[in-house]
Amino acid sequence: MRLLKNISRRSFGKLGAGALGTAALPVTPLTTPSLASGQGRAQPKFYAFPEGFLWGCATAAYQVEGAAEADGRGPSIWDTFSHKRGKVYENQTGDVADDSYHLYKEDVQLLKNVGCKVYRFSSSWTRVFPAGTGNPNDKGIDFYKRLADELLSNGIEPYCTLFHWDLPQALQDRYGGWQSRETAKAFADYAGYFTKQLSGRIKNIFTTNEFSSFIDLGYRDGRFAPGLKLAPKELNQARHNAVLAHGLAVQAIRANAQAGTKVGIAENFVIAVPIIEAEPHLQASSKATRVLNAAYMTVVMEGKYVEEYLQEQGANAPKFTSEDLKIISSPLDFVGINVYTPTYVMAEHSRNGFAVVKKPSSYPHMASPWLDIGPEALYWAPRHAGEIWNVKEMYITENGCSSADVLTPDGHVYDSDRIMYLRNYLTKLHRAVTEGWPVRGYFLWSLLDNFEWADGYGLRFGIHYVDFKTQKRYPKMSAQFYKETIARNAVL
Repeated sequence: MRLLKNISRRSFGKLGAGALGTAALPVTPLTTPSLASGQGRAQPKFYAFPEGFLWGCATAAYQVEGAAEADGRGPSIWDTFSHKRGKVYENQTGDVADDSYHLYKEDVQLLKNVGCKVYRFSSSWTRVFPAGTGNPNDKGIDFYKRLADELLSNGIEPYCTLFHWDLPQALQDRYGGWQSRETAKAFADYAGYFTKQLSGRIKNIFTTNEFSSFIDLGYRDGRFAPGLKLAPKELNQARHNAVLAHGLAVQAIRANAQAGTKVGIAENFVIAVPIIEAEPHLQASSKATRVLNAAYMTVVMEGKYVEEYLQEQGANAPKFTSEDLKIISSPLDFVGINVYTPTYVMAEHSRNGFAVVKKPSSYPHMASPWLDIGPEALYWAPRHAGEIWNVKEMYITENGCSSADVLTPDGHVYDSDRIMYLRNYLTKLHRAVTEGWPVRGYFLWSLLDNFEWADGYGLRFGIHYVDFKTQKRYPKMSAQFYKETIARNAVL
């Protein structure tokens, strides 16, 4: 998730009450008021979701695990980057983070107490292969077995993302990271091995998370690890290598998985929202979604680079083969969509037929300057995925917001702005589901306050407040809201 002021990793190419504690600190359950009102009259469910809709939370390995050097884990580019002065807010690192590597059982109880039935986490590549390739680390793979077992024993289905930005430093040193096809091949090997070891426990696997974040912010803008600023030609080739890695990983997962294992992707594709929900802006938003996501989501779903992208890039376009495109577009079982902000578009008499509408300075946002409030994005994301790419199974793999959370002396956090944000976004998701777009579940970002990439610990996205000095967890008011939402399977 989040970063330095005015830098958005959520946009492609910058277009855009009681304590829950650790084992020594018993959990105080969140109370659930009666679901009836008046003289036994059931409350109407104006925004009810379908029976079986899956509610959960999401995290990422480097953001929550900590234990940076424990049990044979190797360094990632984020270990290196965060230890360089001036790269992260107040020079903070993910060395300890939420220490979820050691406190994972307590965190599973947080999930259970809220009522989550699914949990999306990521595996640390360098826990499994400390040098990115070579001999696997048994202690690393054993941790994910324990985590999966703990989730399953508590009635929570694990959903794992294999890559959430923490590339092994050894691959960056050896090959230039995503500048090389060798890194794509190494990722496929890691994906195959992890799947073979875990598919009996984990039946839903995502390959990568947010291409534009780890490529554009890491290799173009230098704001994220590894902190490079590549020229356009080299950048486009890195983009291609990343989507190729995804495709190779899909094939490796299928070759090593047990029957019943599903594979997908988690992507923050640019959500082109029509400025007015009427023609011709509707057509413009559809066209914009394909073109603005040409280097990532569109090529993954369509197996081709759209002409507008290739023409615009000219001599800087990536080099690829027809076989590459077949691999990149390997069929998926589901698509995960990370939804935060909209990109408003309008129809325009131009070659592309659309224009991005610049937001005014008065446009509202959450605590993070980049996090513009646009609930309709959570409607248009699944609608576009269904209409344009005929996706038959979707998940909202991330949605949430930062808040200026303050812990009161008696252990409460009254994050009413986060509740406002979630209520409005979920109402739009309800519209999408009601219209028949096949969204099967929703993963709130995030279970815990955590290391927010270049923003360090300066911004909080969790529904549980974390005292990073003591590692004590406290449920915020938003945790109560989410618990009620899950219990009623309806937006409150």
